[in-house]
Amino acid sequence: MSGKRTIDRWAPWIFLGALIAIWQGITAGFGVPEYLFPSFTASMKALYDFAGPIASHAWRTFWTTMLGFGIAVVVGVVLGLVVGSSRFIYNGLSPLLVGFNSIPKAAFVPILVVWFGIGEVPAVITAFLISFFPITVNVATGLATLEPELEDVLRALGAHRLDVLLKVGLPRSMPYFFASLKVAITLAFVGAVISEMVASNEGIGYLMMSAGSSMRMPLVFAGLIVISAMAMAMYEFFAVLERRMTGWAHRG
Repeated sequence: MSGKRTIDRWAPWIFLGALIAIWQGITAGFGVPEYLFPSFTASMKALYDFAGPIASHAWRTFWTTMLGFGIAVVVGVVLGLVVGSSRFIYNGLSPLLVGFNSIPKAAFVPILVVWFGIGEVPAVITAFLISFFPITVNVATGLATLEPELEDVLRALGAHRLDVLLKVGLPRSMPYFFASLKVAITLAFVGAVISEMVASNEGIGYLMMSAGSSMRMPLVFAGLIVISAMAMAMYEFFAVLERRMTGWAHRG
């Protein structure tokens, strides 16, 4: 059992190493030019050579993403509570939320530029717009799928609707909530980078756009590596938080 757990723990690193080996092997074996598809070593060299500018842009992307994500958590939880607490509201608002979520968030960026100008505000709002939906849906689903039999028993014992919602519905929806956080944080990075590529003069998205326009593809891939690393780190953070806070809902 301990050997299996060790293998499971190392599985992500094994697959990452295999991906890097395939990447390096394809670019080296087929002699792909760097301006088309740089090798892993060329991308890491660019990451080292431009470590200072990349770190500065990455920090800007990180804090704008986290700000937009934080707003999305607050709005998503509140809206999820409202939607999930009433079958009428759930049936009425769900189609509207799905329709809004189907709109490509990149389409909002030009509008946000007109409203707020070029800078970090469009990036924060885009990160919020793209990440609040999974939080809202998961919290609402956790509340709306409370077993009717359980709710009837609680009502028979004298519990009010608010008691059922706060003392049973909310704890029951916690696994849904933490699962949504892992999805939403990766989407928030996507939204922030999309906005930075269109409407900013700072951030990893802006760096990648500038590097791409001058055909410095190793620097573009270095930016992709940084974005991926930040997103994976935050995903793992929420995964650890999920295991600690909702361990009762998972086997093993």
